[in-house]
Amino acid sequence: MSNPLSLPQMIEANGLRFGYHLLGEGPLLLLLHGFPDTARAWDPVMAPLAAAGYTVVAPYLRGYAPSEIPPADTKVEDLGHDVIALIDAFDSETAIVVGHDWGGAAAYAAAALAPERVSRLITVALPHPAGFKPKLTDYWPARHFITFKSGSAPAKFVADDFHGLRVIYKRWSPKWEMTEDDLLDSIRCLSNRDSLQAVFGYYRAAERKPSPLMRRKIDPPAVAFAGQSDGVVPLRAYREAETRFTGEYRVVELPGGHFPHREDPELFTEKLLEELAR
Repeated sequence: MSNPLSLPQMIEANGLRFGYHLLGEGPLLLLLHGFPDTARAWDPVMAPLAAAGYTVVAPYLRGYAPSEIPPADTKVEDLGHDVIALIDAFDSETAIVVGHDWGGAAAYAAAALAPERVSRLITVALPHPAGFKPKLTDYWPARHFITFKSGSAPAKFVADDFHGLRVIYKRWSPKWEMTEDDLLDSIRCLSNRDSLQAVFGYYRAAERKPSPLMRRKIDPPAVAFAGQSDGVVPLRAYREAETRFTGEYRVVELPGGHFPHREDPELFTEKLLEELAR
């Protein structure tokens, strides 16, 4: 992975220290990564967004090194408060919030908590969780929400040269021809034992049904990017989620799986900039 960015900077928000990367000047645009990525997943996207006139910030979510380890397992409400606190920390009234996977959950939570602080909501590979009506065939692809709750799950995930990490990427994005470079920063982060436990704490704290916060309808204009060959999320889930939005809601399908922003960052950035210009 090319690395035009400096080492992470640090900032305090919601009682924790967060590592982050920053490029550009202009309206604040937060890029929130998911599992098992880190903020470095956004590297190819940041420079074009900065060139388009945004202050682009890619933080490491709580528990992902170098961000601070939280005192307890992370609930989705914690992530929402983190996003709002980060907007404050960067001295902005509002932000465009782009979130992938768990970063998408953080984005939905922030928009539910303080819709006036989120000027645009853009999620990647995560339909609104309260809108999805799973069929029996949907449970097997999402079985990690059960298996990752096990106390032995973190150790199994990193065993045998991070075999579990490699399996997850391949299962969720079956057409992505990854390289070892694509895995490096996740391996670096999850080699930290405290971070490894904190990251799996997201799954330990996950509830079977959406919390009251996550059942609130979303007011800010929203776009959901969906991978056409996502190994976890069926495309119909994005249409079913339409009822959870009070305003504009668009679904943009992209080739690729659960990581379309990494599988074809140029196409993803092109489509993202088109949506931002609407």
